[in-house]
Amino acid sequence: MTIVLTIIHVIVCFFLVVVVLQQSGKAADLAGAFGGMGSQTAFGPRGSATVLSKATTIAAALFMVTSLTLAIMATRNATASGSVLERQKALPPKTGPAKPVVPSGKPSISVTPDGGSTTTVPLPTPGAKPAAGQQAPAKQPPAPTKK
Repeated sequence: MTIVLTIIHVIVCFFLVVVVLQQSGKAADLAGAFGGMGSQTAFGPRGSATVLSKATTIAAALFMVTSLTLAIMATRNATASGSVLERQKALPPKTGPAKPVVPSGKPSISVTPDGGSTTTVPLPTPGAKPAAGQQAPAKQPPAPTKK
């Protein structure tokens, strides 16, 4: 039933477009170009209804009826009830900003040479004394300055 009604709706739509485009506009005569009242103004004198105006009225009524019928059929055949927002999954609660990770122990870096195994090397901390059995890092002379 929905397919048949959709086909009728599309045919009515095309027919309505064709009928409306074939009609002449309001005040399409020469007097309309200079602001004169045409024979088919909105609140002016109205002539007899032409075949095109009757066809437009009938096509517009059919368009409205088929549109409403399709809308009602679509809502009756809907599987889920409620709005889209009600069907949306609940979002997890918002948390505060991430806290910085405080390193425990000594800072270190992992080094993996090409084709070798990963080695963890401790990094020296400023002002820390070297552990027993380790050498203090060699002091480098300051960089020369340009004069």
